[in-house]
Amino acid sequence: MGSAGAASSGGEEAGGPRTWTRRQLINGIRWRTRAGTPWRDAPERYGLWDRIYDLFRRWQRDVTWKRILEQLQVQADGQGLIAWHVSVDSAVCRGRQEDQADKAADRRVEEPGP
Repeated sequence: MGSAGAASSGGEEAGGPRTWTRRQLINGIRWRTRAGTPWRDAPERYGLWDRIYDLFRRWQRDVTWKRILEQLQVQADGQGLIAWHVSVDSAVCRGRQEDQADKAADRRVEEPGP
């Protein structure tokens, strides 16, 4: 393999623009979300920032990210790696108490007499 083989393995075609693998773009998305930086600050080793962002938005719009999350949750749940807990915050409890107080007040209203 000469220099042409080395160039094509890096994702660059002879005379054409550099192409990025999907893995590189996904790694760019992961890097950006971990770092919390603007898209433009993604390192070039992951691809051009606008290509990284385009893949992110496309998958966001067609709910690919949601499907990936659900599949990962199913796999992890099947292996017993997820503990499902239900949490109720005070706003829910307070709303319930207020509902009971309203019902009690309604019962105290005098009914019309004869």
